Amino acid sequence: MSAKTKIVVLHMKELIYTLIFAGLGILLIFLLLFMFLPGKEDGESVETMRYVAGVYTSSIQFGEHAVDMQVIVDENRIQSVSMVNLDETVETMYPLMEPALENIADQVVEKQTTEGITYNADYQYTSVVLLNAIENALAKAELSGAETGE
Repeated sequence: MSAKTKIVVLHMKELIYTLIFAGLGILLIFLLLFMFLPGKEDGESVETMRYVAGVYTSSIQFGEHAVDMQVIVDENRIQSVSMVNLDETVETMYPLMEPALENIADQVVEKQTTEGITYNADYQYTSVVLLNAIENALAKAELSGAETGE
C-alpha cells in the first residue's frame, strides 16, 4: 500500500510542475500581448503631431542680398534653426546677426516655440527680424497648413 502512495505523490508533483509551467506560459503570452499590441499611447501621439517633417526656409532680404532662415522639424519637434546662403557682404554689414541667431535658435529648440523668446537689447531689431523669419518657416511646416496645401 505504501508503494501506491509513492506513485500518487510522484504524479502530484508532475501535476504541480505542469500547472506552474502552464501559468508561466499564460503570463508570458499576456506580457507579449501587452508589449507588442498598439495601445492608446500610439493614438495620442498621432494627435500631438504638430509639423510635417522636413526642412523649411523663409527668406530675409538685406538690400540686394537674400538670406534664408532654415528650420528643420520632425513630426512634433523643432530640431534646428540656422541661416543658409549667408553672403560675406551681409555678414560684414550686419555683424550682430550671427550672435542674435545663436541666442534665438538655442531658445527656440529648447522651448519648442517662438513665444517667450528673450533677446539682448543690443540687437533687438535684428532679433525681431530673425524671429519673424523663423515663425514664417514654422508656419510652412505646421500640419494644418501642409494638409490644405498652403
